[in-house]
Amino acid sequence: MSVDELRNDVARKQKKGLPFISASCIIWLLILIVCSTGLPVQLQNMLVLCCSCPLMPLAWGIGKLMDVDVFDKSNELGKAGFLFTLNQLLYLLIVMWVFSAVPEKMVMVYAMVFGAHLLPYSWLYQSATHRVAAILIPLVSLAVGCLFTSRTVAAVMLAIEVVYTVLLYMEEKKQRESVGNA
Repeated sequence: MSVDELRNDVARKQKKGLPFISASCIIWLLILIVCSTGLPVQLQNMLVLCCSCPLMPLAWGIGKLMDVDVFDKSNELGKAGFLFTLNQLLYLLIVMWVFSAVPEKMVMVYAMVFGAHLLPYSWLYQSATHRVAAILIPLVSLAVGCLFTSRTVAAVMLAIEVVYTVLLYMEEKKQRESVGNA
């Protein structure tokens, strides 16, 4: 199989990562709830970091509902997708530094890291939606985070994630239909 054939295969089998992007809507809803509590910022930030913990089980469950095996190993490029996810863990070191150095901006930086880590998926899934989101999310997060509170950043991120999910679904559906017509 050529690289493009492998990319098409992984995009089809993983539905362009839709289970993870759908799960991120729930994660950003949880973050919005935490940022709306009025708790001290350090405690809020700790809880925000904890909000990402259910991502894998949520994505797995959503994947089951969508008939996607998020742990499928039949395509070698699936391992690349996992590697692309691991780069976000390295970027979380920056978020941890912001946690102590500028705690009121941690959610903004967290959102920027989340968005930026999506760029390799635009290549893997041949996805314009991922590419636009990977560029738009960090820029919007920076602008909103510099002007408004963490709660506003979380609300904007939730809205972006919902739109992102819908657009990605439409992109994936179009790909599925074009394969079916071929």
